[in-house]
Amino acid sequence: MPSANVTRTEVCPGVAPGLFTRRALLRDSALGFGWLAFSALASERRIEGGEAARGLPLPHFEAPAKRVIFLFMDGGVSHVDSFDPKPKLSELDGKPFTESKNPTAAGARQWLGSPWKFQRHGQSGMPISELFPHIATCADDLAVVRSMTADLPLHSTGVLRLHTGSNNAGRPSLGSWVSYGLGSENQNLPAFVVLSFGVIPCGGLETYGNGFLPASFQATTFQADGIPIRNLVPADKDARIQRAKLELLRATDADFSHALGVDDAVESAIRNYEMASRMQTLVPDVLNLAEETAATQALYGIDSDVPSKKLYGIQCLRARRLIESGVRFVEVTCPPGASNGTWDQHGNLKKGHEKNALDTDQAIAGLLKDLKQRGLLDDTLVVWAGEFGRTPHSAGRDGRDHHPEGFSVWLAGGGAKGGAIFGATDELGMHAVEGVSPIHDLHATILHLLGMDHERLTFRSSGRDFRLTDVHGQVIQEILA
Repeated sequence: MPSANVTRTEVCPGVAPGLFTRRALLRDSALGFGWLAFSALASERRIEGGEAARGLPLPHFEAPAKRVIFLFMDGGVSHVDSFDPKPKLSELDGKPFTESKNPTAAGARQWLGSPWKFQRHGQSGMPISELFPHIATCADDLAVVRSMTADLPLHSTGVLRLHTGSNNAGRPSLGSWVSYGLGSENQNLPAFVVLSFGVIPCGGLETYGNGFLPASFQATTFQADGIPIRNLVPADKDARIQRAKLELLRATDADFSHALGVDDAVESAIRNYEMASRMQTLVPDVLNLAEETAATQALYGIDSDVPSKKLYGIQCLRARRLIESGVRFVEVTCPPGASNGTWDQHGNLKKGHEKNALDTDQAIAGLLKDLKQRGLLDDTLVVWAGEFGRTPHSAGRDGRDHHPEGFSVWLAGGGAKGGAIFGATDELGMHAVEGVSPIHDLHATILHLLGMDHERLTFRSSGRDFRLTDVHGQVIQEILA
């Protein structure tokens, strides 16, 4: 895998596609595989230790974070009910609202104060809603951005933009970009894993897709309930039979690839078969929570009688075990709960937000504390974000609509400045007015904390260089430790 600061090409310049492939070179060149093996060994001996010794792409610069856990809050958490208190909104509670330019907020509306109280926590005195009593105990580890903005008040475009930097499908997901730029620390595990509850996000499966990057950079999905990966256990009890089948499959695919010319789909299929074979022995052990103590499982809330809370705790603990085993990017999705597991409460705000907070709060705090006590939080970046916030006003008395004009996200560990608050919305939470930060800024900051310059991490497709942040993005320096 080449360095992240160079553009990849699939064929040599000046050579017509289909005339000379990598596999043809290795097959037709004398001692090709031998020289390839020698080259790999020589590279490993060139530098003792570090990414270069493992054959990984080098970051652009030294940085604190090596990996990411992305806690995706699907549906949009209300910022004015979580990390952005608005006393003025409580004063105007129930009074008419006539200022909306949000297309989802038409008709007669009224201001809606938060039904939850805020208290200051930690040495930083960070205000956090009583919705999150466990996360509140980690206040000094959080860097909260209160001035995020999205483009449109639509889930489909919002989810895609949060993950891919674009409102349209077809671009690589954040996890794909990170694994493309840094590679995997464990060649027997995928670099990008999504811990899923089986719900396809509003942005579709492209939310986790590789886009125009090689197909090997798309997410591998592990299911929360039941068997994490289907057909992972070998059907053949005799290992020799399985190896013979894999060799036949590999040879058949290689011949097909040679006949077809340069074809990413076939090359990626070969690599994915090889990865699946290696995963058969490692994944069951990595996901085996029986190795964890009862105290650790209780920290994540896995001893809960609430099924959705228990499942989310299992996923957060799996996330820790995966990054501990070398997975570069892990995304944890929302558990099945109120409103199909999302925070999209147009009605039943109190019931829905409280249910989703109950499911996620303890496990997230447990994850932060567990990472910290194991010495992993310093180089693991944890990101908590949804696609937008929710309106400070409502058509009724117990619901909020989509609100991309200003909302909150937070980062922890991996070089993020604990106890920091950046940006602000106005006194009613309507618009980001200080430190306005589009989603591209969040992406630029995540890549920066991983040692990658978002302007240099590019991939050439369709005759132009693409990047996660397109032509936008500024690193939010104020939340860097």
